[in-house]
Amino acid sequence: MSLAAGLSRFLPIVSFDEQLAVLRVSGDEDRTTSGRRRRPISAALAATRDVIVDLSDLHFADPSLMIDLACLAQRLRAHGRRLLLRHPQPHVRRLIEMVGLHRLPSVLVIAPQPAPA
Repeated sequence: MSLAAGLSRFLPIVSFDEQLAVLRVSGDEDRTTSGRRRRPISAALAATRDVIVDLSDLHFADPSLMIDLACLAQRLRAHGRRLLLRHPQPHVRRLIEMVGLHRLPSVLVIAPQPAPA
């Protein structure tokens, strides 16, 4: 195993910035990494404003992440806040749509606009 591969196991995949209310999700997220996202997601529940989920560096996700985000969205909605999904890559956006996360009342997907032709 290379040094970079070894270190990547310890880099945070999910982190929460309390001051900005930004939950950053990066790398590869699936059921095997779900335990590493529990603490940042729990911290996001205490946010006093809408929570932004920065998905711009997320390369792979499975439905387990979408389920966790749906649960977070529902709990935030109970406190009058929303979950803003920012800059998902196209394949992640398809997963969001496939599982219906974007249809929850407290979820808004913020994607960059395509360049004009």
